[in-house]
Amino acid sequence: MIQSVSSSIQYYQWQYQGRTLQVAYETMGEGSPVLLLPAFSTVSTRKEISAVAEVLAEEFQVVMLDWLGFGDSDRANLNYARSLYQQFLQDFIQATFQEAVAVVAAGHGAGYAMQVAYNDPSQFSKLVLIAPTWKGPLRVMGVPKPIANGVKNLVRLPLVGQALYALNTTRGFLKFMYRQHVYTNSERLTPEFIAQKHDITQQPGARFAPAAFVTGGLDPMESREEWLNVARSLPIPTKIIIGEQSPPKSKAEMEALAELPNIEHANLPGSLGMHEEYASPVAKAAKSFL
Repeated sequence: MIQSVSSSIQYYQWQYQGRTLQVAYETMGEGSPVLLLPAFSTVSTRKEISAVAEVLAEEFQVVMLDWLGFGDSDRANLNYARSLYQQFLQDFIQATFQEAVAVVAAGHGAGYAMQVAYNDPSQFSKLVLIAPTWKGPLRVMGVPKPIANGVKNLVRLPLVGQALYALNTTRGFLKFMYRQHVYTNSERLTPEFIAQKHDITQQPGARFAPAAFVTGGLDPMESREEWLNVARSLPIPTKIIIGEQSPPKSKAEMEALAELPNIEHANLPGSLGMHEEYASPVAKAAKSFL
């Protein structure tokens, strides 16, 4: 049984375009630093990776982050984009850690960790990428970029956007999406579980960042070529954990990374939400590498 590890919640004050934005993060354990980054999604929160954090906190000082626009962080009406998150992650790491940090990141969070590590590897000691992705849902579906941008701008509108967002965050729709490509065991999708996820979507300003993610505006890479070039150029030890039941297109991108000679890999049960659904084996694989 995993022993509960005490934690403390703090807030990073990030300066961006003349504004001060508050970002929540949680620290637990002692030792060498490890930063945990949750996946981007409509219901993204650091809590989804907390079970992995508890295992790692037995030997490391673990910091769990809520991305700006998600979780307990500010959800301001901003133009959420790739450049914003790259700059934010770089600034947060520089401000928070006094030594090179290991990063354990899921989904699109893994893509951002790769990008920032590629730009400044001196800040990183190791990378663990859990079910890493670089394409947002509409892009995976093949929706043309102009149409996706139109959807994003539509969701940002006061009344129409709020209505569209509400339709795509009903409990029934959230359960459908979890069954499709996030969880593999539908019995875990209890009414209580879905209600907790639904509550995340109902916070003030909750639609702005997820709208950018779903429509491809937060994709950390522009192409598979960039995805592979960044990965093969990483000069730090890197391991990816592939969810065996991941959607075929996403899994193909993970397996392309696994074929690179400088990257270790492991295949474990799970899909895009494996860091939450199968936290124990994922944490053990990450811990042994770290």
